[in-house]
Amino acid sequence: MSLEKARITLCNVNKEDYPQIKTLMDEAYPDLGGAWPSHTIFRLIDQFPEGQIGILDEGRLVGLALSVQVDYQRFSNPHTYDEIVDAHNRVFSDSNGDALYGLDVVIAKSHRGMRLGRRLYDARKELCRQYNLRAILAGGRIPRYTNHSKDMTPMEYIDKVDHKELYDPILSFQLANDFQVKRLLKQYLPEDEDSGGYATLLEWNNILFQPTDTVIDTKKTIVRVGAVQWQMRSVSSVEELMRQVEYFVDTVSEYQSDFILFPEFFNAPLMGLQEHRNQTEAIRYLAEFTELFRDAMSTMAIEYNANIVTGSMPLLDGEKIYNVSYLCHRSGKIDEQRKIHITPHEAYDWVIEGGDEISVFETDAGRVGIQICYDVEFPELSRLMAERGLDILFVPYWTDTKNSYLRVRHCAQARAVENECYVVIAGSVGNLPQVDSLDVQYGQSAVLTPSDFAFPHDAALNEATPNTEMLLFSDLDLDKLKLLHSEGTVRNLKDRRTDLYQVVLKRR
Repeated sequence: MSLEKARITLCNVNKEDYPQIKTLMDEAYPDLGGAWPSHTIFRLIDQFPEGQIGILDEGRLVGLALSVQVDYQRFSNPHTYDEIVDAHNRVFSDSNGDALYGLDVVIAKSHRGMRLGRRLYDARKELCRQYNLRAILAGGRIPRYTNHSKDMTPMEYIDKVDHKELYDPILSFQLANDFQVKRLLKQYLPEDEDSGGYATLLEWNNILFQPTDTVIDTKKTIVRVGAVQWQMRSVSSVEELMRQVEYFVDTVSEYQSDFILFPEFFNAPLMGLQEHRNQTEAIRYLAEFTELFRDAMSTMAIEYNANIVTGSMPLLDGEKIYNVSYLCHRSGKIDEQRKIHITPHEAYDWVIEGGDEISVFETDAGRVGIQICYDVEFPELSRLMAERGLDILFVPYWTDTKNSYLRVRHCAQARAVENECYVVIAGSVGNLPQVDSLDVQYGQSAVLTPSDFAFPHDAALNEATPNTEMLLFSDLDLDKLKLLHSEGTVRNLKDRRTDLYQVVLKRR
C-alpha cells in the first residue's frame, strides 16, 4: 500500500457508478432479483443525492448505502416494501420528510469483515443529524428465521437475537448499531422466504441539531482522543506484542475515539527476544519489525475506524536508522514523521539519524502534527506547524526519570500555549531489565490546552495516574481554538512581530 495514497474513502455515488452498483447488488441479492434497474438508482440520485453513499477502495466501489427521506408518522407505523418501492421499481424521496429511511446496505464479499457496514451506518446517522431529521427508519429482513420458524414465532426469534442467544446477520448488525425494534412488519416482502415474509421495523432516534455542510465534506468539531499509557513488559514472541497492541486499539475504539496515540518505542520489548552484542545491533534488530507493525496498525485503523498514531519505531532506510512515527488514517492512508532532533543516547548508542521533513497532516478530524519526544523541546518546529494550521500536536515519548519527563511535559505545555493548539503526550511505564538502556520508565500521559477562559484553569484537560498502565480519553473542541485565534485574552499567533522576526524552514 502506498504511503501517500488513501484506500478507503466515503463518497456520494453518481450515475456513472451504476455498473459497479449493479455488480454489488447482483452479488448480494441473487435470490431476490439482484440489482435494481438503472432508472431506480438514477431516480434516487436525482431526488436525494446525499442519501446515496458509497465506499471506495482505490477507486473501486466496495460498499453502498441507499436512503430516502420519508414522513416519520407514516413510515413509523406498519407498512410494506411495496409502499417504498412501487411495481415499476420507482422509489420516491419526500424532500419535506422528517425521517431518513434506510434502503439497501451492501458490502462486497471481498471486503466483508472490515467493519465497513458500520462506517456506512455512521455516515447515515451523520446525514440524519445534519438534515435535522427526527430518526432513521428501516425495514430489516430476518433471513435466518427460516431455520427456526417451526420452533418459535417471529417475535420469539427477534427476542433471542436481541439477547444474543441467536445470531442473525442483518438484525444482529442493526442492533449493534443502536437501532431498536419498534414493531414486527407482516408480509413486508412476501417473496423473502428466508424471513417468512416478515421484517422488523427498526428505528434510530436522533438528537436534532442545525446542519452545516454535506455529510461527506463535514469536518468534526468535537474530536475524541485516546492516549495509551503503555506498560513495558517482557514478551515471548512478536505475536504476543501484536495482540497487546490490538487489545488497546479495540478497547480505545469502543469509546469511539477519533485518534489513538501510542508511546515512543512501544515495541522495544522485542529487543529482548534475542541476545545482542551491543545496543546498535539491538536497535537494528528491532527495525526488522517496523514495516510489519506499521502495516498491521494501518489495517487496525481501517477495521476499528480510528486514526492511529503508532508511537515510534526504528526504521532502517538504506544503511541509516531513523526514529519514525506513522499516522495510520482510518481511510487506509499512511503518513510518516521522522524524529528531527536526536538525543545524545540515540546518536551514540543507537546511531540514529535525524529526519528533515516537518509536516502537518490533514485528517477527517482536524490538522495534526507529530513530534517524537525530544522534538517538542524545540519551539521552532511547533511554530512552523502552527503556521500551517495545526489543531492537535501528538507527542509520543519515552523517558526514564521524572526530570526527563518534566522536560517533555513543560515544553509540551508551552507549545500548546504559544501555538494555540491541543497537545497530547503519551509515554510508557514499568521496567524492561533485559533490554539495555530501557531498564526503567517514568510516564504520565496528558492532554494539554492553551491557557484562556475557554480551557481548564491549569491548561491540562486530562492527566493519567503516573507510572500506571491505563488509557486516557479526552474530547477536544476545535471550535474553541478558532475563537481563541481571533478573540482570545491574548493572541499569541496573531500578535507575533513578523516585522522583526520569523521562523523559516531552510530545507523542504
